[in-house]
Amino acid sequence: MTTTDVSIESMRSTLAALAGRVEVLEAEAEIRRLQSRYMFLCDTPCPEFGVRDDPHRIDLIMDLYADDAVWEGVGEYYDNQFGRAEGAAAIRTHFEGFWGQKQDPVLLLNAHYLTSEQIHVDGDEATGQWIHMQPWLFSDGRSLLRSSRLNNAFRRIDGVWKITRTRTENVFITPLPTHFAESFPSASVLMRP
Repeated sequence: MTTTDVSIESMRSTLAALAGRVEVLEAEAEIRRLQSRYMFLCDTPCPEFGVRDDPHRIDLIMDLYADDAVWEGVGEYYDNQFGRAEGAAAIRTHFEGFWGQKQDPVLLLNAHYLTSEQIHVDGDEATGQWIHMQPWLFSDGRSLLRSSRLNNAFRRIDGVWKITRTRTENVFITPLPTHFAESFPSASVLMRP
């Protein structure tokens, strides 16, 4: 093997390593956007422009999930509150149970804040961990702050990353002062053209 051959092989090896690293970075960015979009669609009022109603919102959320996905609440507090939904139909039913019924009091505000991100990519599979916090405000003035840990899984299907597992565990729930928010929108106009 000549010096030129060794140099070419070294360049090929370096380029392959760099391409692999770029692929991981791109996967992490896509997974970050996927998880953030899920949380965005779960906010109340829903900030996604053109969402007509909750069934439409649920359709958009379900587009983020693989057909064989699992959604589950785990741990001593969430086991009984959320349970486990396996497969797209069961996950849809879970979301319909949250948004598909008249609530009394009505949920006026719910916003998700993601922190402490860790994303681990292994080819076409990945996991991600986050902590999220969300304030809740109800029409009767009650409000609370909820925090959860997320341990989610993802798979690249036909070139598109999908959620294969949403696993949430309670960190804490605490009441906030009654009417803690002075102003909040009745509808989001953030994404309007």
